[in-house]
Amino acid sequence: MQQAPNINPRIVEGLYCEALVLSDEVRAAFDLSGRLDETGVDEDAARIALSCEALRTTTRMMHAVAWLLNHRAYFMGELSEFQLRRYGRLIPDFPAADPDRMQLIRREIRDLIAATEHFYARLLRIDRSWRERDPALPSAIEQMRARLGQVVNG
Repeated sequence: MQQAPNINPRIVEGLYCEALVLSDEVRAAFDLSGRLDETGVDEDAARIALSCEALRTTTRMMHAVAWLLNHRAYFMGELSEFQLRRYGRLIPDFPAADPDRMQLIRREIRDLIAATEHFYARLLRIDRSWRERDPALPSAIEQMRARLGQVVNG
């Protein structure tokens, strides 16, 4: 099994740029102002499917961008590692697109939804590898105890 690369500012910036581009594509694809007229009046199921998947997809990307912004803040010194580990989590079981609804949506939008799912899965893998860092390294609590010991004994 190949070990995941350490997360660093360069990786986060690259992913952040990719997330912004993907988010803009999602916004454009789900801009419903003209899309609802493309379906007939009798196609309520298609409208519901498009609305549901639009909400799910934009929420997925919102979580991805928030995760990346938290990591950017960490690398800029605006968040501690403790804050990042506590509050900078991705939802591990974020729901995937509904297969039945996906059949009612145009192919190019289905492809975009799949791209957001793959992107989110990449972030999850990076997040897991970062959270499961080398067990030989002391935890934050162990580091704090060591510092307290130095103050008390020193």
